[in-house]
Amino acid sequence: MENEITLKRFAEIRRDLEYTQAEFAALLSVSSTTADIERGRTKVSGKVVVELLKQFKINPLWLFGESDNKYLETSNTSVIPKVITVDSADRENMVLVNAKAAAGYPQNIQDTSWYQQLPAFDLPIPEFRNATYRGFQVEGDSMLPNLKPGEWVLAKAVEHIDDVSPNKMYVVVLEDAVLVKKIEKRPNSNNITLVSLNETYPPYDIKPYQIQEIWQVSSRITFGEDATTEKGLLRQLQESMNELKDQLKNVKKV
Repeated sequence: MENEITLKRFAEIRRDLEYTQAEFAALLSVSSTTADIERGRTKVSGKVVVELLKQFKINPLWLFGESDNKYLETSNTSVIPKVITVDSADRENMVLVNAKAAAGYPQNIQDTSWYQQLPAFDLPIPEFRNATYRGFQVEGDSMLPNLKPGEWVLAKAVEHIDDVSPNKMYVVVLEDAVLVKKIEKRPNSNNITLVSLNETYPPYDIKPYQIQEIWQVSSRITFGEDATTEKGLLRQLQESMNELKDQLKNVKKV
């Protein structure tokens, strides 16, 4: 008979993740239901332990009652960009991800050739040169009144989930979506809460392992109607950058 602690903890994982026994079985590639495992009739196989670690960062030692740390890599889950792009002079540039491209971003996040299809912009301002930035187009109205649908944000790469602040806005790249949200981490919880500014959208919890990348919104740019083409978009971005450059110069003079 399987260790009682293991059975209890296995069932706890499933309930915390809010899966039925059938859904959890499908995720772990075991027979039709996890009921037999939870009753102690079937052992927790090595394959199941591997899947729990791979998919949910469950610490195997915790599962078998040998550790108090339920998760591995929870606080230091890396959300650093999977691909960096450079220009012909080997300087890092900024890729622009419009709403249409964002639909395919999570699936192509490690495909360097996919990024080459997107417009990329050289960053002519020193302040933008010491970090990785990406431009994202805002889709939907969940961040109203601060961000309108169709607007663009310039966002700076975040290395770890620990680095996020509840007062900032972020572009969060999940396994199946690109969202602009505020991020909250509750004490004594392994969940991450995504919060919309538009109160008609309720906050919701996700697990750290569901996040692929996080980008901190640093500035917002509203483009005119003729930014629908790549050429128009890049020209307007260049103008916006030049304006920003002038503003920074003026700030330094003061």
